[in-house]
Amino acid sequence: MPEGTQKPLRANGQTPQESALLKRLREERNAHVKGGIYHKFQVEFTYNSNHMEGSRLTLDQTRLIFETATVNADGEVLRIDDVVETANHFRCIDYCLDVAGKPLSEGVIKEFHRLLKQSTSDAALDWFAVGGYKRVPNEVGGHDTTAPAEVPKAMKSLLRRYDPHARHELRDLLAFHVDFERIHPFQDGNGRVGRLVLLKESLREGMVPPIIADDMRWYYNRGIAQWGHEDGYLTDTILAAQDRVVAWLDYFDIPHQR
Repeated sequence: MPEGTQKPLRANGQTPQESALLKRLREERNAHVKGGIYHKFQVEFTYNSNHMEGSRLTLDQTRLIFETATVNADGEVLRIDDVVETANHFRCIDYCLDVAGKPLSEGVIKEFHRLLKQSTSDAALDWFAVGGYKRVPNEVGGHDTTAPAEVPKAMKSLLRRYDPHARHELRDLLAFHVDFERIHPFQDGNGRVGRLVLLKESLREGMVPPIIADDMRWYYNRGIAQWGHEDGYLTDTILAAQDRVVAWLDYFDIPHQR
């Protein structure tokens, strides 16, 4: 589709029909089902996304926090923020299920950040804007990001280009994800918020959401860095991440489509 072409709207302007996966996730969440796909999504997504950003908690410790709201340190020293952000990430996923069918907005994106970073040591810093855009310049992977004063304008422009009310294909979601990470609108937590947005939009479009495993981190970061030059790097990584989720959906007998 040529750049600037209006993407087709959904019939009658309606949001997409709730997918079988989204329906099951909501049902299991509301019924407090243990050992189902909701349980697996919470633990696997939270562990991998946090671990990619430096969390030292193990998969078993992450699972224990979700299941019992406790953690077994087993003689090791744990960082409080790792525990707090793990519990917060569970709430982010629940929020994602609540807003999955709604158009993406700055308010939704900021709420992901607020939920993720509330009650952390960062939240006590005067200059750290929990649920708000960054106030101090930052960089990612040694690359410059958008200056704080330019972030509001950049985010509004990004959402206009994406058009939250239109239908989207996987490439649209990845292009948004890359632009978001390059803007890096928050002081910290951009990677996790970006992946939560990718989860939300995948569920909205009825796609199999990618859960990017920690051992895929190098390929994922390379894909973001090379997007615009070699888009296949990120696309192939995300397709591999989807394949992992497809195996779960087949196991739990949940219909799905790419």
